[in-house]
Amino acid sequence: MSKSAKEIVHLLPKRFKKEAAKADYASTFHIVLEGDKGGEFTVKIENQECTVDDGLHGEPDCVVRSKDEVYEKIESGEMNAQMAVMMGKVKISNLGEMMTFMGLFDTNRA
Repeated sequence: MSKSAKEIVHLLPKRFKKEAAKADYASTFHIVLEGDKGGEFTVKIENQECTVDDGLHGEPDCVVRSKDEVYEKIESGEMNAQMAVMMGKVKISNLGEMMTFMGLFDTNRA
Protein backbone atom coordinates (compact mmCIF):
# COMPACT_ATOMS: atom_id res chain seq x y z
CA MET A 1 0.00 0.00 0.00
CA SER A 2 1.31 3.44 -0.85
CA LYS A 3 1.92 6.06 1.80
CA SER A 4 -0.24 9.13 2.31
CA ALA A 5 1.12 12.61 1.59
CA LYS A 6 1.33 13.26 5.34
CA GLU A 7 3.35 10.07 5.89
CA ILE A 8 5.69 10.95 3.02
CA VAL A 9 6.41 14.40 4.47
CA HIS A 10 7.08 12.92 7.91
CA LEU A 11 9.59 10.50 6.33
CA LEU A 12 11.74 13.34 4.92
CA PRO A 13 14.23 13.22 7.85
CA LYS A 14 14.94 9.55 7.04
CA ARG A 15 15.67 10.47 3.40
CA PHE A 16 17.82 13.49 4.31
CA LYS A 17 21.40 13.32 3.02
CA LYS A 18 23.30 15.02 5.83
CA GLU A 19 26.54 14.94 3.85
CA ALA A 20 24.90 16.91 1.00
CA ALA A 21 24.00 19.86 3.25
CA LYS A 22 26.60 22.53 3.82
CA ALA A 23 27.32 23.02 7.51
CA ASP A 24 26.06 26.61 7.42
CA TYR A 25 22.96 25.92 5.30
CA ALA A 26 19.65 26.65 7.02
CA SER A 27 16.22 26.80 5.47
CA THR A 28 12.58 26.63 6.52
CA PHE A 29 9.90 25.26 4.23
CA HIS A 30 6.17 25.42 4.66
CA ILE A 31 4.43 22.59 2.86
CA VAL A 32 0.68 22.97 2.44
CA LEU A 33 -1.07 19.89 1.04
CA GLU A 34 -4.81 20.17 0.55
CA GLY A 35 -6.94 17.07 1.08
CA ASP A 36 -7.73 14.47 3.71
CA LYS A 37 -4.27 12.82 3.43
CA GLY A 38 -2.30 16.08 3.54
CA GLY A 39 -1.94 18.90 6.01
CA GLU A 40 0.34 21.80 6.83
CA PHE A 41 3.96 21.11 7.72
CA THR A 42 7.14 22.98 8.61
CA VAL A 43 10.33 21.35 7.36
CA LYS A 44 13.51 22.84 8.83
CA ILE A 45 17.04 22.14 7.75
CA GLU A 46 19.64 23.44 10.16
CA ASN A 47 23.01 22.19 11.44
CA GLN A 48 22.88 19.39 8.85
CA GLU A 49 19.65 18.02 10.33
CA CYS A 50 16.13 17.84 8.98
CA THR A 51 13.03 18.08 11.16
CA VAL A 52 9.32 18.02 10.30
CA ASP A 53 6.59 19.48 12.47
CA ASP A 54 2.85 19.62 11.91
CA GLY A 55 1.60 23.16 11.41
CA LEU A 56 3.26 26.25 9.95
CA HIS A 57 5.95 27.71 12.22
CA GLY A 58 8.38 30.56 11.69
CA GLU A 59 9.14 32.57 8.57
CA PRO A 60 9.50 30.28 5.52
CA ASP A 61 12.24 30.57 2.92
CA CYS A 62 9.95 28.70 0.54
CA VAL A 63 6.28 27.72 0.51
CA VAL A 64 5.11 24.67 -1.45
CA ARG A 65 1.39 24.22 -2.12
CA SER A 66 -0.35 21.30 -3.78
CA LYS A 67 -3.10 18.74 -3.42
CA ASP A 68 -2.28 15.62 -1.43
CA GLU A 69 -2.82 13.27 -4.39
CA VAL A 70 -0.48 15.33 -6.62
CA TYR A 71 2.27 15.18 -3.99
CA GLU A 72 1.77 11.42 -3.62
CA LYS A 73 2.02 10.92 -7.41
CA ILE A 74 5.20 12.99 -7.63
CA GLU A 75 6.83 11.08 -4.76
CA SER A 76 5.81 7.71 -6.21
CA GLY A 77 7.18 8.62 -9.64
CA GLU A 78 3.76 8.58 -11.34
CA MET A 79 3.98 12.33 -12.08
CA ASN A 80 6.92 14.44 -13.20
CA ALA A 81 7.58 17.22 -10.67
CA GLN A 82 8.66 19.77 -13.30
CA MET A 83 5.52 19.14 -15.35
CA ALA A 84 3.37 19.46 -12.22
CA VAL A 85 4.93 22.87 -11.52
CA MET A 86 4.54 24.03 -15.12
CA MET A 87 0.90 22.92 -15.15
CA GLY A 88 0.22 24.78 -11.91
CA LYS A 89 -0.47 21.62 -9.90
CA VAL A 90 2.37 22.55 -7.54
CA LYS A 91 3.06 26.14 -6.53
CA ILE A 92 6.53 27.05 -5.24
CA SER A 93 7.32 30.49 -3.84
CA ASN A 94 11.13 30.26 -4.23
CA LEU A 95 12.29 27.98 -7.04
CA GLY A 96 16.01 28.40 -6.30
CA GLU A 97 15.52 27.36 -2.68
CA MET A 98 13.39 24.41 -3.81
CA MET A 99 16.15 23.19 -6.15
CA THR A 100 18.67 23.25 -3.28
CA PHE A 101 16.16 21.47 -1.01
CA MET A 102 15.50 18.70 -3.54
CA GLY A 103 19.21 17.91 -3.76
CA LEU A 104 19.35 17.14 -0.05
CA PHE A 105 17.13 14.07 -0.15
CA ASP A 106 17.43 10.52 -1.44
CA THR A 107 15.07 10.00 -4.31
CA ASN A 108 13.94 6.62 -2.99
CA ARG A 109 10.29 6.60 -3.87
CA ALA A 110 7.67 6.55 -1.14
